[in-house]
Amino acid sequence: MEETLVQEMDMEDLEEVLFIERSSSLTPWSQKMFVEEILSPTSHCFTLKLKEGAGDRVAGYICFRDIVGESELLNLSIHPHYRRMGLGKQLMAFYLDFSVRMGIRACYLEVSVSNEPAIRLYNHFSYHAVGRRKRFYQGRVDALLMMRVFS
Repeated sequence: MEETLVQEMDMEDLEEVLFIERSSSLTPWSQKMFVEEILSPTSHCFTLKLKEGAGDRVAGYICFRDIVGESELLNLSIHPHYRRMGLGKQLMAFYLDFSVRMGIRACYLEVSVSNEPAIRLYNHFSYHAVGRRKRFYQGRVDALLMMRVFS
């Protein structure tokens, strides 16, 4: 495995981020949506980059929002070529550590009920289902609402 680096997402990352987003999501975010989250004072967007020679390549990203002691995971994705290598776990560990340092008490997310790898990932990090949104994705696929509370 190459060396990895998690750092704040910036506008120069968007081309690679949008490629990953479009190849991964049932309801992909637009460039405008990413820009709004990057600029929002309550949001945090980070990339996970792989060192490749003299440069870095975006292998994944995570966006989340913190409001009054709670955090919502908005978007997390790994480039198709780098899946099943532990990079999603690396981003989730970063996110949860960041949340603890920020004094977050509870973390929430929505995930497609058909996205079994993501559900396994979230279960690994002690998330549990607390509800369901019918036909949330594309008006067809339900979303599972998940939560993790810090003690």
